[in-house]
Amino acid sequence: MLSILIPVYNYEAFPLVCEIQAQATKAGIAFEILCFDDASTQRYTNNDKINELEHASYAILETNIGRSKIRNLLAKTARYDWLLFLDTDVLPKNKKLIATYLPYLDAEPKVVNGGILYQGIRPDKRRVFRWLYGSKREALSAKRRRRNPYLSLLTLNFAIHKSIFSKVAFNEEIPNLRHEDTLFSYDLMQAQVPIIHIKNPVYHLGIDVFETAIRKENESLIALKFLTDHKLLTPNYLRISKLFDRLKRLNLVGLFAVMHRATRSLLLTNLSSAYPSLRIFDLYRIGYLCNLEKNGHV
Repeated sequence: MLSILIPVYNYEAFPLVCEIQAQATKAGIAFEILCFDDASTQRYTNNDKINELEHASYAILETNIGRSKIRNLLAKTARYDWLLFLDTDVLPKNKKLIATYLPYLDAEPKVVNGGILYQGIRPDKRRVFRWLYGSKREALSAKRRRRNPYLSLLTLNFAIHKSIFSKVAFNEEIPNLRHEDTLFSYDLMQAQVPIIHIKNPVYHLGIDVFETAIRKENESLIALKFLTDHKLLTPNYLRISKLFDRLKRLNLVGLFAVMHRATRSLLLTNLSSAYPSLRIFDLYRIGYLCNLEKNGHV
């Protein structure tokens, strides 16, 4: 009935798999748990224990194929019609993640999104920026996610009928940077695939330190510019790309690029502090995009 698919990269997946395997067993359903390690550079020996669990397997790929390809490979390998994608650095909020999904996994092809949460305890200074952003911008209630059902889809915790992948899969042709999930949600919207948002969250535990978080954000902005430049994504789909497109129309990109270069160090000082501002983060992002447009690099 249910294939639970977990892409693994430089993270210990064993605790998550143990929890999910216990929940699925208790639910009394036919299931499998497939964990594909995308040629991690860090070795977690506990991940090998996944193969000792009933209906669970762990395999290491010989070469790194990237976020889009590994998710598509998991979907193609899965034996059941319903697929539950979970990122390896999440953990269910309660013991009913699988049971809560089951009533929605019927014969109707669709996407069911459970949502994510961040733990309420403020982390150390090096991780507070990523925790704050996730808490304020990603951890949305099901009610708020329903207002913008496609853009609110995060691929950390969602179920999808396998037949949908014959229409919409993760795009393997784009650079392996970021925003593959944004493009996936946009393609689902274009294909008019229904998305149901429910209250069934997981905690996102893998909170990056600031240096890693800002590097990933820079990569995501490069990826976003690629998607809009190649017309894979319309500028009005995301708020930041919509604003960037407006600045281009008003011939203000050059001005914002100059301002970004002049203030970049001050912005980063705030963002790496114990009390970062998400408004300043938004200024950083739009300035970064403008600098990319004018100079091709930052």
